[in-house]
Amino acid sequence: MAAEPDILDELRQLRARVPQLTGSLAASVDGLVLAHDTPGVDPESVAALTAAALGVAVRMADATGQGDLRELLVRGVHGYVATYAAGSTAVLTLLAQDRVNVGRLHLEGRRAGARIGELVDAEAAARPPGRSSVKLARPAPRTSAVRTRTTRAPRTAPTPAENRENTREN
Repeated sequence: MAAEPDILDELRQLRARVPQLTGSLAASVDGLVLAHDTPGVDPESVAALTAAALGVAVRMADATGQGDLRELLVRGVHGYVATYAAGSTAVLTLLAQDRVNVGRLHLEGRRAGARIGELVDAEAAARPPGRSSVKLARPAPRTSAVRTRTTRAPRTAPTPAENRENTREN
């Protein structure tokens, strides 16, 4: 991937701006590592888990009417895992100490995600058709949500609106 050095540079700059970061990773929404700076952590495992978490988070945001997914934050006893949309086909996952300023983490994570998204999307647009290592979703603005290849579970019960409609018809 030609953008990998630029993505790695962005990850290193991010780490300099937020010293409490313990790792960072750019990955496709399918869980493929694009670039990483994750000492002591297996980047392939983190990328795969990020893809799985995104699938659930996208469905939750959709099911609750919250709109397109922008970010995901997990807080553990020892710190945070934050994932941000990075263009239309990638995500940025950050690992941070528990003492990180979460507002600063979000500010810098969103900025870095936007920059990485620009790099990934520009490379995808320049790639000849049929030579993609990642199947691209419909191009979207960099502020769009991350889209994954999940299917909706079939409804087992009618929605309240459907109940009202069915009541009117009877």
